[in-house]
Amino acid sequence: MKCVVVGDHAVGKVFDTSAVTISLGKDQHTLNLFDTDGTFLEHTKRASTYIQSEVLLVCFSVVSPQSFQNVEANWVPEIRHYCPYVPWLLVGTQIDLREDPQVLQRLSSKGEGAVTVEQGEELARKLGAFAYVECSAWTQTGLKDVFDETVVDLEIEQAIRADMDFSPHSSCAVCVVA
Repeated sequence: MKCVVVGDHAVGKVFDTSAVTISLGKDQHTLNLFDTDGTFLEHTKRASTYIQSEVLLVCFSVVSPQSFQNVEANWVPEIRHYCPYVPWLLVGTQIDLREDPQVLQRLSSKGEGAVTVEQGEELARKLGAFAYVECSAWTQTGLKDVFDETVVDLEIEQAIRADMDFSPHSSCAVCVVA
């Protein structure tokens, strides 16, 4: 399963591995992870990464209100443009920093605060994500939940498409012109 990971630069979306095997019940699933460049200037390079995506993870840091805002302003419009039928999850990262006194002081000095679980869930509902999940790549907290939820949601989406006789090749609308 091709899983593309998008989000701002430095939000904690880089994984130690490019593939993760998830066991759900008797079944095993392999998520092939494709991390993308988080700079907005590189959107043309990212476009080719979206080809044949089966699921997307849209990431933001819970201690970066700007990255949270960029989900709605930049990332969701981009994935809707390139992959309008691909299911996606909203992922809050760096949850280990949500209670860090230095991080909270830095945010407070700018009149900001950490993004709450409730804010993440609300944005996921508003934008049409399959789910909202949180994790920390640093402490590994919640990572299994992210991958488990990704596989479950992808299976649900595939079952819906099978019932609708939806072509799998129409999932990602990226054209590459040589």
